[in-house]
Amino acid sequence: MRSDERLRVAEEIAQRYAALPEVEAVALAGSLSIDSSDEKSDIDLYVYSGRELPMDDRARIALTNSVKPELGNTFFEPGEEWIDASSCFRVDVMFRRMNWIEEQLERVLGRYEASMGYSTCFWYNIRNSQPLFDRNGWFAGLRRRARESYPVELQRSIIAKNFPFLHRSQSCYLHQIDVARKRGDLVSVSHRVAAFLASYFDVLFALNAQLHPGEKRLVSLVEKLCDKRPSHMREDVEALICAACSPGADVVKAAAKLADELEQLLIREHMLPIWN
Repeated sequence: MRSDERLRVAEEIAQRYAALPEVEAVALAGSLSIDSSDEKSDIDLYVYSGRELPMDDRARIALTNSVKPELGNTFFEPGEEWIDASSCFRVDVMFRRMNWIEEQLERVLGRYEASMGYSTCFWYNIRNSQPLFDRNGWFAGLRRRARESYPVELQRSIIAKNFPFLHRSQSCYLHQIDVARKRGDLVSVSHRVAAFLASYFDVLFALNAQLHPGEKRLVSLVEKLCDKRPSHMREDVEALICAACSPGADVVKAAAKLADELEQLLIREHMLPIWN
């Protein structure tokens, strides 16, 4: 029932944005759009337009029936956040230009370009978004593009970009973690371990032709979606995170074990980067 109530609130907010002539589409994303929300879940809305929305209109909508509104956020994507006064649900609205998100899909589906971690997150976001308003069918077309099958060329591109930087290249994450550990720089160790894991999971999702869902619940999602994975993946990931938080632990050994077992998996699946 709480999910139904969240959806009702989301639809009400979407209609406020739909009244703006600049808005082409409003979509619901996040856990609510894939029916995996819980009591802590936000209402995540994406507002798409061809040009920038007037700030006065944005502010008016954010201030309607809201508590603790934050206007003009630019931490990640442009947006606003507030708490819905009637339901106490947290609302997170992000604004996207239509040509920008089209380019994000073209980058992976047309040019097979990888990132250092999180390569297919925008693709996942569009594929799993639920349209609440679509003025002229543009968002429906975008979702049709997002339903394309996973290109083998993109799989290989993501693996080739991310895997060598785990532990094979001269400036790899493993080397950076080791240097930071020897300096006693725990902040740098934590930062490099996080980057290591971002690339590690990017490789795993690509190997299984699964879209990267973002930074939450990754271990559980790999176990659910990825048949091709190291046998002790959960235990080894947890061991690395624990080692990164313990000054006396061998964090390099823990990271190397993850990288070595991933390498053996790539060899078995004939997906090891050609350079190796």
